[in-house]
Amino acid sequence: MNSNTKSSITLPAADLRRVRRLKSRLKLKSNVAVVREGIRVLEELSDRETLREEFRKASKETREALREELKELDHLAGEGLDSW
Repeated sequence: MNSNTKSSITLPAADLRRVRRLKSRLKLKSNVAVVREGIRVLEELSDRETLREEFRKASKETREALREELKELDHLAGEGLDSW
């Protein structure tokens, strides 16, 4: 039993040319493979952007605490250099 679902899309001629060009350039076997690859790339980009945003948010949330900790430790920065 085939678990795939049939679907079809209608593309403007220019988009179909782009699909065919990508199919050839990427050495894919079908137009559907081009669409699948495009979806995979979009998902990766979306996941990457989500991760970047999470890092930005975490950095912003911890920035002030880091400044305070560095201030507290600043007096240790030159410790032991007098003996050189």
